[in-house]
Amino acid sequence: MRLIFAFILSSATLIFAQTAKDDMKKAGQDVKEAGKATGSAAKNTGKATAKTAKKAGKKVKEGTNKAAGKVEEKTRDKQ
Repeated sequence: MRLIFAFILSSATLIFAQTAKDDMKKAGQDVKEAGKATGSAAKNTGKATAKTAKKAGKKVKEGTNKAAGKVEEKTRDKQ
């Protein structure tokens, strides 16, 4: 009887150990996928930020040139 009970307990331990191993492996895969998704999101955010900065820089440059042209016109008119 003790032998059967010991066998049952040891086999239950092995089953739980395998289940825990599978759970840890799945968790590791989930973390890896989450890391990939985070990297992709950061890459897209970086591209969008660069594009926005480029557009803003062009608009500032255009506005500066336009303002400089107006100042130059008014300066010429006063001479």
